[in-house]
Amino acid sequence: MRTRLHRSAASREMSMSMKASFPCGRVPVIPATRREFLQQTALGFGSLAFAALVTQSTAGTPIDSRALSTGSPLAPKLPHFQPRAKRVILLFMEGGPSHVDLLDYKPELFRRHGQRLSAESLPRHFREGKAENPEDFGPLMATPVKFKQYGQSGLWLSDVIPHIAQCADQLCVLKGMVCDSTEHGTAVQQFHTGMVVPRPSMGAWITYALGTENQNLPGFVVISPPAGTTINCGSGFLPPIYQATLLHNTDKSSGEKLRYLTDPRLPPELRRKQLELLREINREHAQRAGQDTTLESMIESFEMAARMQLSAPEVLDISRETPETMARYGIGAGETDSFGRQCLLARRLVEAGVRFIQVTSKGWDHHNMIHRSLRSSCARVDKPTAALLTDLKQRGLLDDTLVIWSGEFGRTPLVQGVRGKTTLNYEALGRGHNPYGWSLWLAGGGVKGGFCYGKTDDFGFQAVEDRVHIHDLHATILYLLGLDHERLTYRHAGRDFRLTDVHGRVVKEIVA
Repeated sequence: MRTRLHRSAASREMSMSMKASFPCGRVPVIPATRREFLQQTALGFGSLAFAALVTQSTAGTPIDSRALSTGSPLAPKLPHFQPRAKRVILLFMEGGPSHVDLLDYKPELFRRHGQRLSAESLPRHFREGKAENPEDFGPLMATPVKFKQYGQSGLWLSDVIPHIAQCADQLCVLKGMVCDSTEHGTAVQQFHTGMVVPRPSMGAWITYALGTENQNLPGFVVISPPAGTTINCGSGFLPPIYQATLLHNTDKSSGEKLRYLTDPRLPPELRRKQLELLREINREHAQRAGQDTTLESMIESFEMAARMQLSAPEVLDISRETPETMARYGIGAGETDSFGRQCLLARRLVEAGVRFIQVTSKGWDHHNMIHRSLRSSCARVDKPTAALLTDLKQRGLLDDTLVIWSGEFGRTPLVQGVRGKTTLNYEALGRGHNPYGWSLWLAGGGVKGGFCYGKTDDFGFQAVEDRVHIHDLHATILYLLGLDHERLTYRHAGRDFRLTDVHGRVVKEIVA
């Protein structure tokens, strides 16, 4: 397809004859572009349809003004100050892993197993029934696992994560985490976006601020996307180029991981020529039509998809790894195979220059059978997670890659599901949601290794020392990436927004 009709001598003669055919001497204008054709034919209904498609794709998302000066909204951008980390891997345990059974050792739970807590010992919102119904909870329940100290730092960790425990001296455990919701949906949303209402996700903010190191790959990738990914990993009111690219079928050796990545009808060389022609057409249109920010944002998304068709297949092909590497991640070993593939893919994306990668493990909502289900959940992720940390360290990537391991909240030290029961079978019961004091860990990316920060009460129910709210966590992550969370803003609906809203404190105590 040509963008202009080049007028030869024959066409000029035809034009002269057409003028003679029209008494008024006016000749219908021949459209020079596809868009002009849509505007001038069928009463312009084609143009209306195109405008509707553009509006659906980019409504409410003006283009980043900085992109106009750099040439691409994903071009690498300078941070506010010297960063400790250049990229992030989020290992998200969806459902809320039990911190008192994994990261927060509480000997008092063993000593007071079966005893009830006094009302004044319970979090206020919990005892007032603003969370789950207090009547459904019984006495304290001892952890079904064993803890011991690991590494030179002597971190207390559970025996159900033995491989992660071997990396104890790389872990920075935050034990005073708090959030604002006891419900999975809103708590997951707050963890990802900072708010319990739809906002741009953390990955989108970081990509907006820093761009990406590889212009042939997206800056934000979600592997094995969880429920609600459109909201939790979306770009919100930021331009759509910053939303997550979703990878599917990553737990399989076959199957399309990135939808519509390949076109079997076209050989690679012909596909490359097609993309170059489309790019030239769009560039010529932009020069004629002037700056159209909405259309430019849409074109940039299309061109990123085109570049990925040429670059992504090689990055996503983990069969290029050695058998030793595959075994280290637990690939081909049953319960660890799926998460192992995802973690190995995350490492390959980091090496390729992707800025923010999320890997999700589902099934951590242990209201029942926690004695058995906790071990099963840990067995799926323990070995692959440790392999990822080890692999990053051996390749010299851990120092400037921040790894985050967390759920949306923790779990109660009280046994749940006791209403109407006179005899408690602890092995058949579990724990409830706990946003009042829970734990996560960070590694690499400029944080202190073999270090704990924050403290919960004697039972692990609520944070009592060095509390870290989700806003504080986000401010700290941005700080490690060289970004001031108060300066990272985006103007929308007449005001400046930021990831941390009007809150957030950088937890500099954990920075190495």
